[in-house]
Amino acid sequence: MMGDSPVISVFGSSATTPDQAAWREARQLGRILAEAGAKVATGGYGGTMEAVSEGASAGGGEVIGITAPNVFPHRAGPNRFVRTEIPAHDIYERDRYLLGMASATITLPGSIGTIVEFSEAWREALLSPPAQRKPHVAVGENFRRLADLMVTEFGVDPEAMICVSTASEAARVVLDRLGLTHTR
Repeated sequence: MMGDSPVISVFGSSATTPDQAAWREARQLGRILAEAGAKVATGGYGGTMEAVSEGASAGGGEVIGITAPNVFPHRAGPNRFVRTEIPAHDIYERDRYLLGMASATITLPGSIGTIVEFSEAWREALLSPPAQRKPHVAVGENFRRLADLMVTEFGVDPEAMICVSTASEAARVVLDRLGLTHTR
């Protein structure tokens, strides 16, 4: 957590575009979180990261971008909605920052990088005493199926990760767990 407001780190696809429903859902998620008083942190670049950042900015929230310029030298810096950029040396440090500063995480649909972030959040929850676990919420049927597989095949504690159907539902779960209220 940074400062007085809780930080919610959001993971998701870097390939999402403004014409997709996933962009609109991510933008709305960012706005809901910001309006409830949370700071929002992402990987700081495009796709879902930019959509969440745009929504959080529109909602008056603090937007933190943890970038990895050594890994992504072709990217011209953070998206235009990031107010605070924290450059990480590599992708592993970036993920450690995003998890370490977070009071909660939300994982939106994505690709292999998002699956790694989902797994890291789940591992963090599994290594924490149940009473001290941060809320880690994943959105979508694919994550629900993956979580079911991990529980049934590998005996992973199902209480460590919450799977929901929509980003709005994820926001409600996280805000409730953090004692915040969506104001609008």
